Amino acid sequence: MIAARALNIGITCYPGIGGSGILATTLGVALARRGHDVHFISYEKPFRLPGHAPRIHFHPVAISGYGLFRYPDYTLPLSVKMAEVSRRHRLDILHVHYAVPHATATILARCMLRSEHWPRVVTTLHGTDITLLGSDPGYGPAILHALNQSDAVTTVSHDLRNETRRLLGFDGPIRVIHNFFRPAVPLRSRNEVRRELGVSDDEVMILHSSNLRPCKRIDLLLETIARVCTRKAFKLVILAGAGFAPFVGDVRRLGIEDRIVVRENVLDIEDYLQAADIGLITSESESFCLSILEAMFFGCPSVATRVGGIPEVIEHEVSGLLAPFGNADLLARAVERMIDDADLRARLGRAAKRKAETAFSQRVIVPRYEALYRSLLCRGDRNTVAADRLVSSTV
Repeated sequence: MIAARALNIGITCYPGIGGSGILATTLGVALARRGHDVHFISYEKPFRLPGHAPRIHFHPVAISGYGLFRYPDYTLPLSVKMAEVSRRHRLDILHVHYAVPHATATILARCMLRSEHWPRVVTTLHGTDITLLGSDPGYGPAILHALNQSDAVTTVSHDLRNETRRLLGFDGPIRVIHNFFRPAVPLRSRNEVRRELGVSDDEVMILHSSNLRPCKRIDLLLETIARVCTRKAFKLVILAGAGFAPFVGDVRRLGIEDRIVVRENVLDIEDYLQAADIGLITSESESFCLSILEAMFFGCPSVATRVGGIPEVIEHEVSGLLAPFGNADLLARAVERMIDDADLRARLGRAAKRKAETAFSQRVIVPRYEALYRSLLCRGDRNTVAADRLVSSTV
C-alpha cells in the first residue's frame, strides 16, 4: 500500500486570543505533527504558535499606512502574500478561518496566480463573521461571493450552518466539522493556582474565559453572579482576552468586588482549567463556544445560555446545565445548584469529559479536515476546475 503524500497547507487566521485563531493554530500544529508542511499567513504570529517546530512556517503580512487611505488596508497585502506563498511553496490547500477578509483575499490571490498554481480553498466559518456581518449590506454580498468561490465551506456547528443559509442564502454544500481541543499538561498544580488567585480550598471556583466582546454579555455574567444566593463560599475567576477596565464600574455597582478575580491575556489556560469547579457562559450568541469545551476536558461542567451551537456541546442535565438567554435569575439558580451539590458537579463533570474525548478531541476532528483536503485534491485537475469556477462567477 502506497502512503499518501504529505501536503503543503496554507492557513490564515486572526492571530489574537479568540476561538477561530486558537482552533486554526491548533489544527495547523496537529497537521504538522502528521507530516504536512503548514504555512501560517497573517499580520502577526498566532499567539499559540510554537516558536520553533518542524514543518511549521510563519509568513508575516506587511501592512502599509499610506496617507491616502483613511484606514489601513489588510485585504490587498494579505492576498499578495497568499499568492506569493502559494507560488513559492506550491500550496495544495489554502485554509482560511473567518470569512472577513480572509476568504475574499483568497479570490484575489488565485487571480494573481492564474495558470501557475491554484491551491484548493477551504473556508471555515466560526460565527460572528456570519451572524454579525452576514446580514450587513456592506459585507454580506462579498462574503457570499467568497463562499461561492471556495472549493469547500465548513462550519463549526450545525446551528452555524443553518444561520449561514438563512442570513446569506448560500445554497452550496456546507460540511460541519466541530471544534476540538488538545489540552497541554498544566505547568502548576491546582493548589498552586488557587493560592495565586486567592481561592481557598473550601471555595467553589467558577471560571469564565472569553475575549469580552459584546456578544459574550459580560453585563449578564456579572448580574448572574450578583444574584447567586448560597451559604457556600465561591469566587468567579475571569480570564479576559481584552482589558477588563470597562466592566469595573459594573462590579462596584453590583457590590461583588470580593467575588471577582480577573486575569488578562492568560496563555497557560490549562493551569486555570484544572483549578476550576464550574464554567459559566452567558453569551447571547455562540456558534460553538470553545471555552466550554476546554473546561470539559478537565472534567469541569458548565452553566451556559441555551443559544446557537452550545446545545451541540452541552447536553442539559447530562454534561452541564443550560438556561434561557437573558434571564439572570434562572442562570443564578443553575449556578447555585452546581455550587451546593458537589455530587451533581462530579457527575456532570465526568460526562462532560467523556463527551469531549469521544466527540471533540484532536484524534477525532483533525483527520476529518485532512480527509476533506485530500478529497478536494482528487477532484480532477485543480487549475481547470478553479478557472471554471472563476469564469462562471463573472459571466
